[in-house]
Amino acid sequence: MILLLLPILQYGASISALPPEILDRKAIESKRRLQDTGPLLPASRQAGCTDEMLANPETGALAAQQALDRAKGSERARAGLCLGIALGAMQRWDEARNAFVTARNAASPTDSASKARLGAMAGSAALAGGSAASALSILDTAKADAASAQDSDLLGTIAIDRARALVVLGQQAQAAQALAEARAAVPDNAQAWLLSATLSRRENKLAEAQTQIEKAAQLTPATSDIGPEVGLEAGVIAVLAGRDDAARKSWQAVLATAPQSEAAATAKSYIAQLGTPSPTGATKP
Repeated sequence: MILLLLPILQYGASISALPPEILDRKAIESKRRLQDTGPLLPASRQAGCTDEMLANPETGALAAQQALDRAKGSERARAGLCLGIALGAMQRWDEARNAFVTARNAASPTDSASKARLGAMAGSAALAGGSAASALSILDTAKADAASAQDSDLLGTIAIDRARALVVLGQQAQAAQALAEARAAVPDNAQAWLLSATLSRRENKLAEAQTQIEKAAQLTPATSDIGPEVGLEAGVIAVLAGRDDAARKSWQAVLATAPQSEAAATAKSYIAQLGTPSPTGATKP
């Protein structure tokens, strides 16, 4: 039975430690993250910049670039931020990364929180653009800034993206360490546990993977965007451990909770490969 699933389960290095059917979520996550500009701007200014850039990215990018060209000193931080948001909304990731780096470099040297957040956004854009080595370098700097700012949530976000970059670069042990840091910084972050489970599974550490995916499931609300991915991964781990019935149950739950999703289509194909259980409990080929 496992032989039938091997083409699906043998994933290569990618932008995240997750299976291919959900890799596109990285770009979606990056775009969503652009909507959180953190402590850099007062609340009254944050929404205006973000909403304007996302509502009309092309016009917003032009205006932000003009503002950046005129800006001096720390004013360049806000202009670079707005430009990065607009470029990211258009999935022009390399340019977005450069804009966020420009904004980070223009922020006050004493404002570690803003520098960390802008660095995290730059690293996320680099990842979405497929530049893992560049992302890792940027994220390492952001990690230091977040530690200086004592921002545990941001440390967790950065650690997750560092793990993704490290997986792409083939540094599995370092990726596992980064995910351990993420779990320590944000122990209630379901995504950190999901990625940890997937990486453990890929390293054939099935006992660890099972514990981690169970934790991810406990932390994932029924309405969560990553719920279907948790269900898919739980099923994959179960199959590799020889628990076909548990795998089928996990994938059927994905079909029940997110029937129109891509995850559901994947779950349906997994179930088809497993076949139907016989009356004695054995699985038909």
